[in-house]
Order: sequence, then C-alpha cells, then structure tokens
Amino acid sequence: MANEEQRLISAAQAGDIDSFNQIVRLYETRVYNLCYRMLGDPDVAADATQDTFIAAFRSLASFRGGVLKSWLLRIATNTCYDVLRTRKRRPSVSLDIGDDEEEGRRSELPDPGATLDEIVLQHELSAAIQRGLAELPEDQRIVLILSDIQGLAYEEIAQITGTQLGTVKSRLSRARAKLRDILRAGELLPLRFRLNDESKAS
Repeated sequence: MANEEQRLISAAQAGDIDSFNQIVRLYETRVYNLCYRMLGDPDVAADATQDTFIAAFRSLASFRGGVLKSWLLRIATNTCYDVLRTRKRRPSVSLDIGDDEEEGRRSELPDPGATLDEIVLQHELSAAIQRGLAELPEDQRIVLILSDIQGLAYEEIAQITGTQLGTVKSRLSRARAKLRDILRAGELLPLRFRLNDESKAS
C-alpha cells in the first residue's frame, strides 16, 4: 500500500489528475469525518472536505514525503479552524445539531452484523457524542477527534495540530473528562445509556 500510495503521489505531483482523484477516494471518508465532527454540520463539512482537497492539490508539489494521511488531516484541521473563525465573525450561524444528523453520519457505517436495535443505539450514542463535542473548546475537540475517533497516535496528533506532545496529552485528558461530564450531567446522553450508567454506580 505504501508503494502504491507513493506512486500515486508522484504521478499526481507530475500533473496526473486521475492519480490525485485516487488519493481523494482513499482519504475522503476520513477527512469528511474529521470535518463533520469538528463542525457539526454535514453540508459545511462537505464544503470543508472539498476545500481541503483543493488546498492539498495546490500544495502537493511541496509535499516532500512523510505520512500523507497526517499531511491531509493537518490541512483539514486548518480548514476547519478557518470555518470556525468565520462563524465567530457571524454569530447568527449556529453550532447546534439539527435534522441533518443522519446525513452527517454517512461516514459512520454500522456493523453489517449488527441488529436493528444495535444500529439505533449506535446512532443515538453517536449523535449524543456529537452534541457533546460541540460544547468542547476547539483545541480540546480536535485532539479528542484525532485520538478517539480517528485513532491516531499522540505523535501524529502533535504533528497535525502543530503542538507539543505534552500539550496533546493534557488537552486530550481534559477533553475526555469534560465530555464525560457533559454526557452524564445533561440530557445529551440517550436515556437508556443514562440508566445503565446510573445502575452501575448504584
């Protein structure tokens, strides 16, 4: 896979659009998932994903090796920050999650062996987590997404976010604790999960 990816990168750098499109297909779900989790709106996330790959195409000549996934996710992260800064200048745009949640979960396909009840539970919990993520500070939100949703190592997260390893670890610890408190204290967590959690504590 690494050799094939390098072949695609070299071909794309030489101007082969088809090769770049193959790179897009390899990583568009991962990039979209990051954008959706950061921004909370499927349409805005789709636009940010497109902007990420446009920026990647324009900057591809400057890519000098390393992990392509991390490079793309760093561009996606910066794109999301740009969107969030724009939102702060336009406070009428809400971070609330609305009826588009189902569309936003298009990158989170259920386990094909799961029962209907299990799929519903997964979707309810996913929606609750998304609402909780929207309440986290942006710097904590991104490290939590990269670690616990994207499954990246601390070193990769530090590279993507341009922060020190210790900073990544401390932000992640605070983010996990805060998200856990948000889910437990409010109405975000679906009732069946709250009951299960309370029964364990009793």
